[in-house]
Amino acid sequence: GWNTKDDDHIWDIRQTAGMVFQNPDNQLVAALVEDDVAFGPENLGVESGEIARRVDEVLHAVGMEDCRKKASHQLSGGQKQRIAVAGVIAMNPKCVIFDEPTAMLDPQGRKEIMDLIHTLHEAGRTIILITHFMEEAADADRIIMMNDGEIILEGTPVEVFAHPAKIKQAGLDVPVAVELAERLRGKGWRIPQDVITSEQLVDFVCQYK
Repeated sequence: GWNTKDDDHIWDIRQTAGMVFQNPDNQLVAALVEDDVAFGPENLGVESGEIARRVDEVLHAVGMEDCRKKASHQLSGGQKQRIAVAGVIAMNPKCVIFDEPTAMLDPQGRKEIMDLIHTLHEAGRTIILITHFMEEAADADRIIMMNDGEIILEGTPVEVFAHPAKIKQAGLDVPVAVELAERLRGKGWRIPQDVITSEQLVDFVCQYK
């Protein structure tokens, strides 16, 4: 309900929504991992005992408790991104905005971050994920697809990916499973429109008569 252009609500917004950037090096500010995670709560004026508790909790949540005394620059890309996520979670936001958090990661690092995003969502946080990876978008509850600042498609993944031609016209891709399913339909396969992930397509093909 807050307009992000309204300076009167900037503080409210910053306490409600946290943001994880594409490049974790732009978000890590302290030399040691545990100090980096504590940085956000300290700036919110959280009491020191509560900060220590939050640092312990979020490092465990992102699977990085064994690295708390390590220097941030010694971590891998995926580990750095997990610490960036931990720093945001430590501020206890109701909503976390991820701005292409996997764009600079290898496949393993990408999987780690997506697993973590799912965990945060299952714990009740609102997640907004900005991504060009359509397989990531296929996991969402709701997709808003944009081109040149305009909304071109909006709805559930099944609703959005039912329009592959329109998506491609905007210069975007569709999930590999959606592309393959579309080709198989052209060969006479009766594949339901709600098959949009690789796992769903494999299951369907294995049971296909």
